[in-house]
Amino acid sequence: MARTPLDLDELVEHWTLLKDEQGLVSGKRGATRLGFAVVLKFYTQYGRCPRNRAELPGEAVEFVARQVQVPASELDLYDWTGRTVEYLRA
Repeated sequence: MARTPLDLDELVEHWTLLKDEQGLVSGKRGATRLGFAVVLKFYTQYGRCPRNRAELPGEAVEFVARQVQVPASELDLYDWTGRTVEYLRA
């Protein structure tokens, strides 16, 4: 079943990084910065980490990418099986 695209209000409500979240993300770079940010926002909304990139709405990735100033395409380089993701899932 196709997912309904997120509108701007939903993006702002669920995918805007709060000030304390921005602090957590600020020490990271590139794909790790974007990956950490989208995993964090997914977790705050769903109470779990995404299993892979396919679970993340494209609009949300673009929205978060603009906030952390990392191209959304960098998420393709994020290691969904690495130590960082496993740490976040623990």
